[in-house]
Amino acid sequence: MKDIIKKVTYRNWLIWSSFFVLFIFLLLNRQILTYLVNGDVLAIREFLIENLLYAYVFMLVIMIIQNTFTVFPLLLVITINITLFGFINGFLWSWISSLIAATIVFYSVRYLFQERLIEKFKKKLIEKVDANGFSYVFQARIFPLVPTSLVNILAGLSTVRFWPFLLATTIGNFIYFFVLALIPAGLLSDNINENFIWVILVGAILVYYLIKLTVKKHNSST
Repeated sequence: MKDIIKKVTYRNWLIWSSFFVLFIFLLLNRQILTYLVNGDVLAIREFLIENLLYAYVFMLVIMIIQNTFTVFPLLLVITINITLFGFINGFLWSWISSLIAATIVFYSVRYLFQERLIEKFKKKLIEKVDANGFSYVFQARIFPLVPTSLVNILAGLSTVRFWPFLLATTIGNFIYFFVLALIPAGLLSDNINENFIWVILVGAILVYYLIKLTVKKHNSST
């Protein structure tokens, strides 16, 4: 009984302390958050460009928020990263920070918020995630009809193991983020570049079905 009480107390302490840290962060950065809400990329760049180390930390926190609540458009977050760090570094930091954010949300939902959230989702939806696992997460990452935050939450509520979730997120986000990164990089200005985007999308679909077939064969052989 004491162990259960200690576990609940520790969990509540962790939840409230996390919210407190987030509140302080938002309070200290209220000016730049106003720019972010207004989509003022240039103002954000002027605000952060003098301290790139802090810029990396700030954009990581923003990505965590985006992966938790989907408050900010993903394209805007990637655009800011590319504006601050350049195309390659901006794309890579968007991708890496999304993996960190997805991991944090996944574990937070599974071990801290599962009891509070599981009743808010239909049982059939969670069962669908259970049944498909890797394929569901990967498909949702490449074809983002479902918000990023919802994918993370559903995966955390389901029985999907972490490593398949992370692998699907790693591959899916790399492909999708790269396509999004081309937009602020100005590579969609003519028909040739638009055709290039279609080639990437078709390639992503082929990769998806190849991975899906491989997983299916693996499951049938075990």
